[in-house]
Amino acid sequence: MRDHLILKLQGVMQAWGEHTFEGLRPSTNFPTRSAILGLLGACLGIDRTDRYQQQALADSIQYAVRQDDSDFNVIKITDFHTVKDARENYTGLKSHDTIITQREYLLDALFTVAIWNLEGIKYSLDRLEKAVCKPHYTPFLGRRSCPVTRPLFERRVQATNSDEALKMIEPGSGVIYSEENLPGLVGRNIHRHRVRDVPLPNQPRQFASRMVYVYGKESPNVSE
Repeated sequence: MRDHLILKLQGVMQAWGEHTFEGLRPSTNFPTRSAILGLLGACLGIDRTDRYQQQALADSIQYAVRQDDSDFNVIKITDFHTVKDARENYTGLKSHDTIITQREYLLDALFTVAIWNLEGIKYSLDRLEKAVCKPHYTPFLGRRSCPVTRPLFERRVQATNSDEALKMIEPGSGVIYSEENLPGLVGRNIHRHRVRDVPLPNQPRQFASRMVYVYGKESPNVSE
């Protein structure tokens, strides 16, 4: 059995950025690893320039997230912002005065997150639980314009794996995006999908790839 910290991510709007550049800021349809680490880092009070603690946190956890089934259909909307000093044509190093950016948001989404510790950890689940119950910095759901509408902390559960842990939490169903490979799940569609959302603390705004295992989704496209 393994201990899992369960969080609920609920808000009117959420935004979980994909790999992008300047003008278009799409949102994937589930919280990315960089987003979960940023959320926990804010609760812990880790400064964005503290690369050592950022890496220590990243090395301490794995997670799975379920997009919970509900009576509401999750949709995406796009709004527009002006950004000063963006890079010219979005590709070069030169900058020009102002561009219009398009930013995507999820509406009416609700996620349940199961977090567990790795070996040789610095940040235990006990420490993370205290932080999410009493955050140092204000947490938000991907962007500062996306506040949480309920407390992050849900409960702690003991389970053999993340799938069993998520089944204990209402509504008990939904598509799961996990870092844990569970090939023995019977009667479940399982897809492998590589995403680029692993932050590299020593290379700011640069990301490495990881494998995500998607359970219960007919299409392997995690961003549709």
